[in-house]
Amino acid sequence: MADILKTVLLFALPASGKSEVRKYLEGLTPEQCREEFHLGHTLQLDDYPYVHFMHRIDDELYARGLDYVFYKGPNRPFREGFEWGTLIELLNEDYHDLMASVVVNPPSAAQWLFDRLDNAREKVGLEPELGMIPYRIRMEIAESLEDEVKEELARRNTQNRLPKEGKTVVIEAARGGANGSAFPLTPPQGYEYSIGQLSDEILEHASVLYVWVLPAESRRKNYERGLPDGQHSILFHSVPMEVMLGEYGCDDMEYLLGISDKPNTIKIQRPVIVEKDGQRVYDLRTWHLPVARFDNRADLTSFVRKPRDQWEPAEQKALHEGLKGALATLASLSK
Repeated sequence: MADILKTVLLFALPASGKSEVRKYLEGLTPEQCREEFHLGHTLQLDDYPYVHFMHRIDDELYARGLDYVFYKGPNRPFREGFEWGTLIELLNEDYHDLMASVVVNPPSAAQWLFDRLDNAREKVGLEPELGMIPYRIRMEIAESLEDEVKEELARRNTQNRLPKEGKTVVIEAARGGANGSAFPLTPPQGYEYSIGQLSDEILEHASVLYVWVLPAESRRKNYERGLPDGQHSILFHSVPMEVMLGEYGCDDMEYLLGISDKPNTIKIQRPVIVEKDGQRVYDLRTWHLPVARFDNRADLTSFVRKPRDQWEPAEQKALHEGLKGALATLASLSK
């Protein structure tokens, strides 16, 4: 039986093909996933829905004459760079709840989301600003978002109820730095910061499938895929150009691979408190995460956005074989 990857971090620049890879994997049989791709049935986590809801909250605040909480404007970057850490804390919670089969049914899905956003922001040193919104306005915004958040919560609960044995958790995220940046990237930009914020629970079994595209190609595909009503969609949303250049003009994956002391890994370290000689002292914990690169510079994935009956056999074969090779490499590195 093939070795099954437990947790795969599906990372790359925006519009690189990450979501198309997830959609393609969803259509495979369990036997194909296991024998050809070293994957169990995939359970999927993504920080993009939170990015979308942050925009929705800001839009509702602005419509009521209040300042934005999360962004500098509707088509601009985060006001506080450490919102990248907020997103990681939300993924940490999602992963924990998934593995623990936690199902929640709050009186208001939107209010539940607001509290989660505030709690995650506090963990990275930001103010819990949603809790400071006047009660009447917060209730109005919650009502405006309720149906959309409830739908996302229902999807989350459905997935959390599934058995976990033999499954592979796929976690999607995009990170980067400003165009022309020197390395290492300054936190909180880049993968080094965000991966370093992932929980021990995730890092213990994680490996990285990196979808390789060049920044210029990322920008082109980002523009190409965007639909006017697609901002809620993982396949058809578009990232504003200021953000593409300021936050995703480069990324540090190749740099991290180059400085690691183990080939084909990225090295993550952080201080932890341990018991030593009866005292609590700081120690440095180290993870070496295996990395395989799926080369998508020739764009093997965009066809997945079309209806399935329009997929050409040659397109499917090229994507299938490319992913198969990358995941085989990842499985061999993860032993």
